Amino acid sequence: MARLVSDRAEKTDRVVILPSSLEDPNKAPPGTYRIVLLSTCGSILAFFTALVIAYFWRSRTPPYWDPIPLPKTLWTSTGLILASSLTFEAARQVFRKGEYRLAARFFVSSGCLGAGFLASQLTAWRELVKVGAYLNQNPHSSFFYLFTGLHGLHLVGGLVALAVVMTQRAPRRELVDVVGYYWHFLGALWLALFGVLHWIS
Repeated sequence: MARLVSDRAEKTDRVVILPSSLEDPNKAPPGTYRIVLLSTCGSILAFFTALVIAYFWRSRTPPYWDPIPLPKTLWTSTGLILASSLTFEAARQVFRKGEYRLAARFFVSSGCLGAGFLASQLTAWRELVKVGAYLNQNPHSSFFYLFTGLHGLHLVGGLVALAVVMTQRAPRRELVDVVGYYWHFLGALWLALFGVLHWIS
């Protein structure tokens, strides 16, 4: 099979060979996953930034604004998502060294901790329902459910991406890195949202 050479081949004394993945039309070119990651995280960040600005502005408008107590379960959620970020980073590092079985165990741990985070968020919702704080009760409770619910949906997307990595026989290191960066991004996003909710409350 003929190989493609870059336009830099004429300017050097060595022929520069492009990665073999470009020869297979079924494989994404190098860098594609990173471009998708940047565009996805940029969109998510812009969306949540707009929500936070609206949340802050509405909190300064007294009528119909009734603060709700933040469930203590949110601290558990924060611990779980931070722990999952640590295990995912450990998986990414050992995967780079070729220790795939150990990486798989860390991936499973990250997935379990992520699922535990979602379960903890649902528990926080149930605690609010018990004290009468519903979605449409007042703007404060509406924003709380909106923040936690949308973040939870994005975390579900991260779990799906993690499942894709784990089900592939030989996942590309770029894919593992990109999913790891997305996971860390969701962890940092939750810390920011939790800080905003705690501060406004």
